[in-house]
Amino acid sequence: MTAEINFMVGGEAGQGVQSVGLLLAKAMARWGYYVFADQDYESRVRGGHNFFRIRASDSHVEAIRESVDILIALNKESIDLHRRELTKGGVIVYDGEKLPGLAGNDLINVPFTSLAKEEAGDAVMANTVALGAALGLIGYDVNLLNELLTGFFSGESGAKNVKAANAGYELAQEFEGAQRKLTRGGEDKRMLLNGNEAMAVGAIAAGCKFMSAYPMTPITSIMEYLAAHSAEFGLVVVPAEDEISAINMTVGAGYTGVRAMTATSGGGFCLMVEGLGLAAMTETPIVLIEGTRPGPAIGLPTRTEQGDLDFILHASHGEFPRVVFAPATVDDCFNLMTQAFNIAERYQMPVLLITDHYMANSYFTADKFDLSKVTIDRGLLFDKNKAAGGTYKRYAYAESGISPRAFPGNRDALVVADSDEHDEAGHLIEDAETRTKMMDKRFKKMDGLKKEIVPPRYYGADNAETLLIGWGSTYGVIKEAAATMNTSDSAFGHLHLSQIWPFPVEAVSAAMKKAKRTYVIENNFTGQLAGLIREQTGLAANSILKYDGRPFTPEIILAELRKQR
Repeated sequence: MTAEINFMVGGEAGQGVQSVGLLLAKAMARWGYYVFADQDYESRVRGGHNFFRIRASDSHVEAIRESVDILIALNKESIDLHRRELTKGGVIVYDGEKLPGLAGNDLINVPFTSLAKEEAGDAVMANTVALGAALGLIGYDVNLLNELLTGFFSGESGAKNVKAANAGYELAQEFEGAQRKLTRGGEDKRMLLNGNEAMAVGAIAAGCKFMSAYPMTPITSIMEYLAAHSAEFGLVVVPAEDEISAINMTVGAGYTGVRAMTATSGGGFCLMVEGLGLAAMTETPIVLIEGTRPGPAIGLPTRTEQGDLDFILHASHGEFPRVVFAPATVDDCFNLMTQAFNIAERYQMPVLLITDHYMANSYFTADKFDLSKVTIDRGLLFDKNKAAGGTYKRYAYAESGISPRAFPGNRDALVVADSDEHDEAGHLIEDAETRTKMMDKRFKKMDGLKKEIVPPRYYGADNAETLLIGWGSTYGVIKEAAATMNTSDSAFGHLHLSQIWPFPVEAVSAAMKKAKRTYVIENNFTGQLAGLIREQTGLAANSILKYDGRPFTPEIILAELRKQR
């Protein structure tokens, strides 16, 4: 039988919700459990309602649950909002001295602030007392907890946090009726990281040497991670004054031969669109991460959505080839980043990756990334020893559409580039014949790209009557929903896309034609993937949509499926 526990930490910004949540996630991962954790917070420095959910299981998990076993409530609002989500036997750990007058068998009174003052000499460690109490209720290894805290907090602060956590842990032993004892999940060691961290590590592994970006939720931590490790890996990270500057610097770095990237959200991507066209016209390889959040305008800056798919597929005036990835797992975040840089250089074009707030800031346990599978493919580079006679032509016509790339400063090749349409040598043109040839040249690259499509994942019965299709961050929740339905109905399948463009027409068509019913599940209002499927395959599907800024859970999908069937 599966052993599983679901925690929630609730409070307001400034109370340490994120710190306690992350420590809980780390603690369970170190205890051998698979962990998935997400966070919900408002766009303010102080106040507002925030919560951090942690699901830990001895089986692989990639989705959160609606139910809560242990709620750490740092304020009364968290109790009011989430008490109804408690499972049978679930408990709320709270500070009765700060929140007097509450009653109920589900309440565990732990005086966070008083114990923090008494044991650690600092009231600010009240949330660490709460952490210790929650772990005490499940019989966590206290020695492992102490190691975690001394590693997370430095010096004297680590010792004080250990005292605070132990005070909460010991008090929790008195509540025998509320305890939910677990044993160690296993001995395997796994990483715990979020989607942004995995993408940043993937960029480093791919040999990225330049990044410029303007800080914008939810991609800021990618820039922060790369900046923190820039000296170690020889990166240049430039915080730009705006997104226009960021993408133009990225194009400039790519033009000089450096593996270069930028990252932004929807509003920032609006400003980057002309620069994206510049990369396409000059056939300059760049990687661009777009972290989608609800719009239009500022929208809900700290919430999640998949509303920018159409925009990314068609962004910029004019027509040009591009590749669009949508990581579905933390392993995808790493692997598709390494692939993106190779494709960008091999086909000399922009490669875009769509993530969103949910994928970017959710934490996953994962095995170590296999660096032995990472290859660096710089594509077709100019070699004077292999070059035909005559003047170097940066945009020489080729059957593949790919011309040898030389870098500025090469004494054997004069590199000319311009944002206007140009001839093979890079010089401006106005004639119709050359324009036609250059458009044909750039789009010939699609022939090669279509042979490298990352195929969709498929799970479920071969004879599935009902097919669920998703893309990007909805992978874990759809997979779990399909698996749940298959316990009583073996006719469910799940097809999931991690590459959106070039579109995997054959794979999607084949799967849909086998099924009697198809549902496309996505976090947007208009059903953008469903529309793309209809455009590319001629096949229509039902939609299950969510656009309130919050992610799907398996329970929400199951309820919709049962309603529509």
